[in-house]
Amino acid sequence: MSLCSVLLNRRAAGGCCRVWCGVPRQLVHIRSASAAEAGTRRSDEEQLWEAAVGYLPFSRAKIGAFFQERPVLKNPFLEDALLRGYLKRHMPEKAAFSDLRAFGERVANEVDGWGRECEVTAPRLVHFDPWGRRVDHIVTSPAWKRMKDLSAQEGLVAIGYERTFGEWSRVYQMSKLYIFSPSSGLYTCPLAMTDGAAKVIQSIGVSWPVDEAYGRLTTRQPERFWTSGQWMTERQGGSDVASGTETVAVPQTDGSYKLHGFKWFTSATDADMTLTLARVQDRTGATTPGSRGLSLFYAEVSRDEDGRLKGIEVQRLKDKLGTRQMPTAELLLDGLPAHRLSEEGRGVASIANMLTITRIHNSVSAAAAMRRVVQLARDYATRRTAFGKLLKDHPLHVQTLARMEVETRGAFLLVMDVCRLLGREESGIATQLDAHLLRLLTPVVKLYTAKQAVAVVSEGLESFGGQGYIEDTGLPGLLRDAQVLSIWEGTTNVLSLDVLRCVARSSGMVLHAYFSHVKSLLAGASDVSSLAPAVKAVDGALSELDVFVRGAATKAPGYMELAARDLAYSLARIYTGALLIDHACWKGASLSDSYAALRWCENDLCPVATKQVRGCFDSGTPPLDAALVFDRPTQD
Repeated sequence: MSLCSVLLNRRAAGGCCRVWCGVPRQLVHIRSASAAEAGTRRSDEEQLWEAAVGYLPFSRAKIGAFFQERPVLKNPFLEDALLRGYLKRHMPEKAAFSDLRAFGERVANEVDGWGRECEVTAPRLVHFDPWGRRVDHIVTSPAWKRMKDLSAQEGLVAIGYERTFGEWSRVYQMSKLYIFSPSSGLYTCPLAMTDGAAKVIQSIGVSWPVDEAYGRLTTRQPERFWTSGQWMTERQGGSDVASGTETVAVPQTDGSYKLHGFKWFTSATDADMTLTLARVQDRTGATTPGSRGLSLFYAEVSRDEDGRLKGIEVQRLKDKLGTRQMPTAELLLDGLPAHRLSEEGRGVASIANMLTITRIHNSVSAAAAMRRVVQLARDYATRRTAFGKLLKDHPLHVQTLARMEVETRGAFLLVMDVCRLLGREESGIATQLDAHLLRLLTPVVKLYTAKQAVAVVSEGLESFGGQGYIEDTGLPGLLRDAQVLSIWEGTTNVLSLDVLRCVARSSGMVLHAYFSHVKSLLAGASDVSSLAPAVKAVDGALSELDVFVRGAATKAPGYMELAARDLAYSLARIYTGALLIDHACWKGASLSDSYAALRWCENDLCPVATKQVRGCFDSGTPPLDAALVFDRPTQD
């Protein structure tokens, strides 16, 4: 029986109302956007069927009436109550507030789009020109170039050196970078290295041959502004530069050098200059091994009259998990002209200031990534309906967002306190306690916030459901880019061991400063009854840490090495708890500030003590760990 007959019979039998309930009696043909192909003719049955179902919301070009609203990025300065509260408490200058507010508006309405353009238009390497000449051009998107001009205009490096706001200038600078970072298309990476290079030059002395470079690194004029690379990593090692650096520096008769080597990982390779490590050759061609043989060099990235890079060949661009917006390359240094900045053999010591700056920048980016995903998830919760109500009306969903918010607030206060300490040091008003805290907390803040960022951003993506996994929402890029934060500028284990080194080299004075400052922060909350549980938790964890440190001092060196990671986590959690309590005590604090402090202090604040009780650092543990990791199936 034909379809037409079926329909007519059903209508005659009175079944039409049951099958097509609500369909008007007169069948009207709705012209589809996807017409029949030329040269074909649809049958009467097909036309009748199309007419019958024309009312349905899903038919050919019709895809339904519902479209989910996307999360909206609003002014990140105005949307961040903690940032505004922190600045109001510590540096209530109207000029800074006005600038940050205007910058936040620009980030939301203009810069964020540039960042997305950098993501979808990745850098590419052009090895040869049309006539076969080697040119090694790294082609970046127009938005990447706009980011460079914006960075100069907004003083994203310059603010730290102008010091308009004295000891709070670094806090102001980093607050601006905190707003900028998630929308920057990773331009914060070259800015970190630029800031680090300026800091090194300033500490060594702004004189020839780097006086011109220093002025360009710290200018607000886009046409003069330079960015700097940081070419340290070679094939044999990343953090282990002492044994992993093979690049040699050949002295020239005019006092300069030519560098020969292979740099395995050079971020922001389109920079205008770089600082790098190399071993000076003597007249016989010999070099000194280890860190004693490394010196710091300055080199400009320039081209000859034929358009070829001077002394550099770009071998390839790295294909990375994230940070795709930024060119990262393998470079052959083949006679790169350079000048030695450090004393011979003092290269590693000379880059200590650079590492402080870049690690702080890394931490700012981590806290900023957390804040951005929380802001977007919070906005989305007011737009997305599931199971009959908005996400914001589901208590379990809001609980999850609240936990993310607590982590974000803790990270922010930890980062800003380290920025405060840096500002005091640079302004010449730092006490010995400040100096010890800055040395101890720099690796701590970097390693801990990096781990926080990966966890919080991952949780944040989950709050968007499937859309959090879809590339063109821009959300997955937040997670890919967060993953590098625990790798750049020292992995978690490398930095944990750095914490042990600074404790040893200071004969324990950095820990003495730490204990003293945490106690002073808690003392300010001693009469605030609502915070008593948090104060008790931090004070108890501090006592546990003190017992652990005293006991570990009597153990073999391997004991502390095994505990290094948990020790660093404990330092971060206890200090952050004290900062949250302190912030909740100032006269402008909100109920949310107190609640955040209480929630943070519900966690295990001293995991190193907890794991010590379980025997995790005993001498018998490493063999068991090794057996577990390298376990092999037994032979039958």
